[in-house]
Amino acid sequence: MKIYVATAALLLAAAGAGPAAHAQRVLFRADPATDSMQVSYGPNRKFYQHLFVGYTPVVGSPAGPGAALRPFKSAELFIGVRSKFRLTRTVSTGFDVQYARLVYALEQNSRKLLPNPQLHEQESLVLSQVQVQPFVRLGFGRRGNVIGHYLDLSGWGGWVMATSHRTEDQPGTGGSARTVVVEHGLGYLRRWSFGIGARLGAGRYAATARYRLSDTFTAGADPTYVELPRWLVGLELGLF
Repeated sequence: MKIYVATAALLLAAAGAGPAAHAQRVLFRADPATDSMQVSYGPNRKFYQHLFVGYTPVVGSPAGPGAALRPFKSAELFIGVRSKFRLTRTVSTGFDVQYARLVYALEQNSRKLLPNPQLHEQESLVLSQVQVQPFVRLGFGRRGNVIGHYLDLSGWGGWVMATSHRTEDQPGTGGSARTVVVEHGLGYLRRWSFGIGARLGAGRYAATARYRLSDTFTAGADPTYVELPRWLVGLELGLF
């Protein structure tokens, strides 16, 4: 009789411990995966992704007369997403995908030739682009799981998905305050662009410079059109 009682007690104890042991095994399998994800993702970890915006004025002069630009109004505004992969403690790589709107605000003077000699109150050429920019990042200085101080070296290329020529005259015709004319699909502007660039940053702020290697105008454009400035230099703000 004592043997039967002891056996029953052992069976009950095993039945009660079974679910608890099973629950512990499930938790043990789940926790490392969660911890691993937290360790792998972050500003200075294996992978990080964030948005950014920027403003880069056109810097320099055209290659000849007839295409003078208005400073600071001639500029590129851009917004994009950056993906970064850490290779070592100090070296990372990654790429940007961004939308960029480049405006060449044309100075109105007697020597203007681009795109014609006619003068207006305001006039501009606008290029809307989708760009991809791979980069290599060198980090320096003391930092934890933050972006820290860095230098990016990059190459970039993009498709000019839309072009326009915009003019504004005041007063407008027919008694209106102004007349705005916008021409789309400009055949004299190239649809593909590429170049090189660099960024020097600290945390969410960066100074950026890009140099365009491709030409602005097509081979069939008016020969009086001179090459526009190739440099863009300005500021970038990381959104994180």
